[in-house]
Amino acid sequence: MDFNDEHKKPSRLKGFSYQGYHRYFITIRSYKFRHYFTHGDVVTKIVEILRGVAKQRDFGIWAYCFMPDHLHLLIEGRDAHADMRRFVTLFKQKSSYWFKSVHGKKLWEPNYYEHVLRSDEVTMAVARYIFRNPIRKGLVEGYSTYPYLGSFELEDIHNL
Repeated sequence: MDFNDEHKKPSRLKGFSYQGYHRYFITIRSYKFRHYFTHGDVVTKIVEILRGVAKQRDFGIWAYCFMPDHLHLLIEGRDAHADMRRFVTLFKQKSSYWFKSVHGKKLWEPNYYEHVLRSDEVTMAVARYIFRNPIRKGLVEGYSTYPYLGSFELEDIHNL
């Protein structure tokens, strides 16, 4: 995934509906790579919005991690009609609306990156990858001390 190419539009899989019981690894960049996700009040509100949209659109959130300038998600459709594209669109709309009304700024880049997990890709391995991102980027020594990650599905993420 090349975050340096601001103008490249991610391609979607041809012939894939993005609906149903699928798992996705999603990355959404902040507008112009701004470091909006370093403040607890911003992240707390966006997590609240994420929880509401997940419930409304029938998605489970296995993992989320707010890096300073982007968000990683591991999501799973919980219904035959769960539509990933609509989920991401609604999440971005609601969080953008809140952010603009409070901070007067754009929150997200127009697009996002997604990877549809194949059957051979273990959910927990992808969750671990997401949770360990702050370690790889040198933000913390252990992900259990990073305040901007979590799961709505897993009770104890600190032993992954």
